[in-house]
Amino acid sequence: MSLAMLSFRRTLQQWWQACSVYTEKRVLAILFLGFSSGLPLALTFSTLSVWLSEDGISKTAIGLFALTGVPYTFKFVWSPLIDQLPIPWLSKKMGRRRSWALLCQCALMISLCLLGLSDPRENPLTTALLALLVAFWSASQDIVIDAYRVEILEEKQYGAGAAIYVLGYRIGMLASGAGALYLATYYGWLLTYLFMALLMLVGAVTILLNPEPNIHHHPRALANDTPLPAWIGRWGQLPGRRGTAMRWIAKAVIAPFADFTRRDGWLIVLLFILFYKLGDSLAGVMSNPFYLELDFSKVEIAYISKIFGLAATLAGSVVGGVMVNRLGILQSLFYCGLLQMVSNLMFVLLAASGHSLPLLTLTIAVENFSGGMGTAAFVAYLSSLCNIAYTATQYALLSSFMAFGRTLLASMGGSLADQMSWTLYFLLTTLAALPGLALLWLMTRRFVANPHAEQEQLDEPA
Repeated sequence: MSLAMLSFRRTLQQWWQACSVYTEKRVLAILFLGFSSGLPLALTFSTLSVWLSEDGISKTAIGLFALTGVPYTFKFVWSPLIDQLPIPWLSKKMGRRRSWALLCQCALMISLCLLGLSDPRENPLTTALLALLVAFWSASQDIVIDAYRVEILEEKQYGAGAAIYVLGYRIGMLASGAGALYLATYYGWLLTYLFMALLMLVGAVTILLNPEPNIHHHPRALANDTPLPAWIGRWGQLPGRRGTAMRWIAKAVIAPFADFTRRDGWLIVLLFILFYKLGDSLAGVMSNPFYLELDFSKVEIAYISKIFGLAATLAGSVVGGVMVNRLGILQSLFYCGLLQMVSNLMFVLLAASGHSLPLLTLTIAVENFSGGMGTAAFVAYLSSLCNIAYTATQYALLSSFMAFGRTLLASMGGSLADQMSWTLYFLLTTLAALPGLALLWLMTRRFVANPHAEQEQLDEPA
C-alpha cells in the first residue's frame, strides 16, 4: 500500500476518532440541556404574538411585547448571584450548579403554566408581566447551563459541547414554535402552554441524572485570589454586616471582572468578540429583504431559508465541533472565519443572477453551514476564556458582549443597504469580516493561545 494511501487512512481515522466525542455521556447531556434552554424563547414572543393577534391585541401592543426579551440582554447583571450564592439546603444536597438549574426549571414550569392561564384580551398587562417572568427565569437558566457546560466538559470537548448545545437549542425552539402552533390549532393555548411547561422536565431530569461539576479538580480551576482595588479591601474590613456584604460583593461581582482584565491583551480579546461575527451578522440582518426584492415568495423563503437553512446550520455546527476537537480552538476559528467571509460572496452571485431557486438554495446552504461552523468554534472559544472560579459571571458577560456586537453593530445594515446596491452591500459585508480575522491573527502572534496556560504552569510542582 502506498504512503499516500496510508497517510489518508491515518487522517481519516483521526477525524473519525474526533467525531466520537459526540457519543460521550457528558456531551450528550448538553443536548437535552440545550433543548431546555431553547424551549422558553419562542413562548415569550413569536408564539405568544400569534396568540395575541388571535385575541385582537393591537400591533403596537404586540410590538411592545418584544421588551420581554430584555432579561436575555442584561442577564450578566444578576449572574454573580447565581455564580456565588448558594441556595439554602438545596445546594448542600445537589451542589451549586445543579441546585440553581433545578430552581430555574421549576420556576419556568410554574411561570409557563401561569402564562397559559392568563387572558391577554381581558388583562394584557398581566400577560406581559408573566411573559417577562418567563424570560427572566429562562435567562437565569441560560446562565446556569452555560456555566455547567463549561465546567462539566474538558477543553477538547468544548467544540462538540457548543455544537450539540446549538442542536438541542434549535430543537427546543422548533418545539415551542411550530410545535406549539400545531398544538394550539387543535387544543387551544392553555393546554399548549401547560404541555410546554411539562417539556421543561427534559432539562430537570437531565440535571438529576448528571453529576455536579467538580471544579476543584478541573484542569483550569484557578485559585480565587484575584487582586482587588485597595478601596474594596478597606470596605471589606468594616465591622458587621457591611463588611460581610462588601467582602461578598468583592468576591462575586468585582473579582470576575478584575480577573479578566489582568490577562494579556484582554482589550483585544473583547474587540475580537465584538467583530468576529460582524460580517455574518450584517449579511443575515438584511437577507430577508434581499430575498423579497429578488421576487422570491414567502413560501420559497420559508422552505429554503428557514427549514433547509436550519438543517445546514445544524450540520455546520456539528462539523465545527469536530474541527475544534481535531484542530484546536484558534485554528478552527481562523478556518471558520475565512469560510464565513467567503460565504458572503454567494449573496453577490445571487444579486447578479436575480431570481434563481437553485442559486438561492446553494447560497443559503453555504452561508448557514459556514455560520454554524463559526458559531460552534466561537462558543468553544468563549468557554475557554472563563476562569472556572467565576464561570457563570464571566460567560454571561462575554455572551452579552457578543450579543451587543451582533445587534447594535448589525443594526446599521439597513441604513447601508439603502445607500448602495445589493452587490456593493454584500461585498462590504465580506470586508467586514476582516477586522475579526486580523485581531485573531494578532492574538495568535502576541498572546498565549490558552488564557490560563501561564497560571497552570505556575501551579505545577517544580
